[in-house]
Amino acid sequence: MAVLTHAEAETRARDLTVHHYALDLDLTGGDEEFGSTTVIRFRALRDCDTFAEIRPATLRRVVLDGRDLDPGLLAGNRLPLAGLAAGDHELRVEADMAYSRTGEGMHRFTDPEDGEAYVYSQLFMNDMQRVAASFDQPDLKAVFDVTVSAPPRWTVLGNGIATRTAPGRWQLSTTPPLATYFVAVAAGPWHSVRTEHAGLPFGLHCRRSLAEHLDRDAGAILDITRRCFDRYHELFAEPYPYDSYDQAFVPEFNAGAMENPGLVTFREEFVHRSAVTPGEAQFRGVVIAHEMAHMWFGNLVTLRWWDDIWLNESFAEYMGFQVLSEATGFTGTWTDFAVARKAWGYDADQRPSTHPVAPDQAAVPDTASAMNNFDGISYAKGASALRQLVAWLGPKAFTAGLNTHFARHRFGNAALADFLDSLGTATDRDVHAWAAAWLRTSGPDTLTPAVAPGGAEGGWRLEIGHRGNRPHRIEVGLYDRAVAAPGALVPRDRLTVDIAAGSVTEQYELGGPRPDVILLNDGDLTFAKVHFDPQSWATLREALGGLPDPLGRAVVWNAARDLVRDGGIAPAEYLELAAAHLPGETEPGIVDAVLTFWRGQLADHFLAPALRPGALGTLADTARALLAAGLDSTRLSATRALVEAALSASDTAALRGWYDRGEIPGGAPLDADLRWRTLLRLAVLGAATAADIDAELERDPSAVGREGAARCRASLPDAAAKAAAWEAMFHDDSQSNYLFTANAQGFWHPEHAALTAPYVPRYFSDVVQLAARRGTAIAEVAGRTAFPSTAVAPETLHLGRECLAGPTVTPALGRGLADRLDDLSRHLRIRSA
Repeated sequence: MAVLTHAEAETRARDLTVHHYALDLDLTGGDEEFGSTTVIRFRALRDCDTFAEIRPATLRRVVLDGRDLDPGLLAGNRLPLAGLAAGDHELRVEADMAYSRTGEGMHRFTDPEDGEAYVYSQLFMNDMQRVAASFDQPDLKAVFDVTVSAPPRWTVLGNGIATRTAPGRWQLSTTPPLATYFVAVAAGPWHSVRTEHAGLPFGLHCRRSLAEHLDRDAGAILDITRRCFDRYHELFAEPYPYDSYDQAFVPEFNAGAMENPGLVTFREEFVHRSAVTPGEAQFRGVVIAHEMAHMWFGNLVTLRWWDDIWLNESFAEYMGFQVLSEATGFTGTWTDFAVARKAWGYDADQRPSTHPVAPDQAAVPDTASAMNNFDGISYAKGASALRQLVAWLGPKAFTAGLNTHFARHRFGNAALADFLDSLGTATDRDVHAWAAAWLRTSGPDTLTPAVAPGGAEGGWRLEIGHRGNRPHRIEVGLYDRAVAAPGALVPRDRLTVDIAAGSVTEQYELGGPRPDVILLNDGDLTFAKVHFDPQSWATLREALGGLPDPLGRAVVWNAARDLVRDGGIAPAEYLELAAAHLPGETEPGIVDAVLTFWRGQLADHFLAPALRPGALGTLADTARALLAAGLDSTRLSATRALVEAALSASDTAALRGWYDRGEIPGGAPLDADLRWRTLLRLAVLGAATAADIDAELERDPSAVGREGAARCRASLPDAAAKAAAWEAMFHDDSQSNYLFTANAQGFWHPEHAALTAPYVPRYFSDVVQLAARRGTAIAEVAGRTAFPSTAVAPETLHLGRECLAGPTVTPALGRGLADRLDDLSRHLRIRSA
C-alpha cells in the first residue's frame, strides 16, 4: 500500500477543502468484515486531479457527483478522482472492510471468559482508510456525522453523545471539525459507569468481564478525571470543546491510550485486576491527564504535518505529569519522571536513530517515516524540554502563550513556527532562538562539575563543564554530611545557574569550604546528562540515601544508570550502590526503577554470564531487605524482584513451594498477576510443566490469563515448546498483537541460550517476511520484543547488521532493529571492558 508523502499532502491541501463526512458503519455482519458507507462533501479550490484513500476487503460502489465510477480504478489504497472541476463535489463510497487483529483500524476481540465480542477503532496516523474512505491527512479537518448498526445488545460509543434511534441503530452527535485520525467508534456489550461533571456527561467503559474491577476503581478514576478537567479550565481560557467525555478501556490496545475527542481509548490494563505499585497507580493518573491535555493541544489545534508530532506528545507528556501533581494527591510525579520516564528519552537520544524533538520537514517525508518518531524523544525528551522552557520563561508567560495559540488556531492546524509566535506574544525572550537550540538539535548535553581554589579567603570555585550547545537553567544543590549522622546529607545551599548555549565552562566563586556533594540539575529542570566530581561521587557512594529530597536522589540514580551505560563505572559498582542504599529507600518510584534496571538490563545484558548468578543473588538479598523494612509502598516491587531473581536449585525449590502454597513469606499477596509472574519464572527454571500452565489458565481464564499462559509456554526449556512458540509468532497470522507479544516475551532467556541459539539466525530471516506481511504494529513488536536480546554475542550483531542493510526491511521494523542492535553493541562494549 502506498504511504502518503508530505508533498502529496501539501498538494491535496492546496487543492481541496473538506466540509463534511457522513459515515455509516454496519457491525452486524459477522466476525471478519463490517460494512462501511461514506459520503464526503468537499470543494476543489481549482481544477485538479486528486485521490481518496480506502483499504477495503471489497469495494462495492463509488459514486462521484451522482456518477458511478469503476471500483476497479482502486490502486492499492488510492481511489483516483481525476478531472475535478473547481467547485463543490460529493463522493460516496460503499465497501466491506476487514476487522483487525493487530490493534489497527477496527479491531475486533472476543472475550475468552464469556464469548462476548467488542470492536473499537484506532485510526492513528493514517488508518482511517481501514474503516472508511477519506482524505486521510491531519490538515483536511471536517465535520463528522456517524451512524452505526450494531447487535441489539451492544452499546455504541463515539466522539459525541450516542443516541439509540432504534433497536441496534445508533446516531452520534455531529462533531466540530476533526482530523480524520480522531474519528472513534467503540461498540460492544460494555459495562459502563456514568456520571456528570461541569454540565457534561462523563463515562467509563470496559468489557463486562472486568466490571467488578472497574467498579472498584471507578471512584478514583473519576476523581482524577474531574480534578484534571477543572485544573485545565483554570489554566486555559478556551473551554473543553466537545459535548461529552468518555473513557473506554479496550482490549489488545497497542499504545497506552489514544486522545480521540470525546472518547479516549485506554489499554485495559489500566483497569487493575491485581495489586499495583504506587508508581503504576500514579502512572494511570498521568495518562488520564496526558490524554485530556490533548483535547486542547492536538485536537482543538492539530498539527499540519507529522514533523510536528512533538507539538502533540511533548506538550501532553509535560502537562500530564504537571497537572496531575497540581490537581491530585499524586505529588511525586516528577520524581517518577526523572528516574524512569526520562531514562527512555536519554536512551533514545544516544542511539543512531536519534532525531531532533522537532525534526525538519525533510526528515519526515511520509507517514512511514513519521511513525518512527513516536519514541522517547517526542515524549520524554520533549516534555523535559518544555519543563526547561517553563523554568526559563516562567509559568505565567508559558500559559499566556498557550492561550494565545488556542485562540488563534482553534479547530484548525498549526506548526512549530505558529506555536513559537504565540509564545512570543507573552515574553520579550527570544523563543525562536531557544527552539533552534533545544528543538532542532539532537543528542544530550553533558554537565560536569569541578572544584578549584578561589573565591573569598577560604572559599572555592565551582566550574561547570558543558559539552553541548543548549542553554540551561538549572539548580545546583550543595550538601554536607551531617555531623551527628554521617550517612545523612544536609542542604547547605541551592544555586540557580544559567549556562549559556555556547559555553564550555561556567565559573562561580563561592565562600566557605567546598561541600561534600555538588549535585547539578538538582530538581531535574533540564534534560542533560549529569556527572560528578570525585569527592561528590565518593560521598554519594556512602550516603546517597541520605539526600533529603526524593527528586535529588532520582537525579543521582539516573546519572548512575548513565554512567553504567557509558562505561563510566562498572556494573558491579552500580550493584554495590543499589545493595547499600535501596533497602532504606522510601520513594517507591526509585525502588521500582532501580530494581527494573538491575533485573532487566544489568543482570541479563551488561554483566558477563559468569557474573549473573551473583547479581541475581544480591538482588534477592536486597528484595528481602526491602520486605524486612516493612513499607507497604515498596512491598509489591520487592516481592516481584524476589520472584524474578530466583536462579539456584534452592531458590527454585522455595519458589515452587510458595507457588503451591499460594503465599510468599513476608511478601505481597499472591494474586492473579503475581501467580502468573511466579509461574513464568518457574517455567524458565524448568520447575513448571505444561499441565501447571493449563491448571493456572483454568483458574484464570481471562484474556490476561490467556496471554500469561502463552508467555509461560514459550518460556518452557523444551524444544517442542520453543518450536510451537516460534510457529505462533512467525507463521500464524491469526495471532493477535497481544498474543504475539506474549510469545515474544517468553521466548528468549539467558537460561535457554543453548536451546534458542539455532533461532538467532532464523530470526533475522523470518522477521523481515513477517513485517512485510503483517504491517506496522506487528513489525514494531517483532523488531523490539521478539529480538534475540539475550544472545549477547558479536555474531548476533553481525547477523543483525546484515539484516538491517537488506532492501526489504520496512521502516517500522528497521527502527526497532536499529535500536536493538545499538543496545547490543553497547552491551558488548561494557562486557569487554
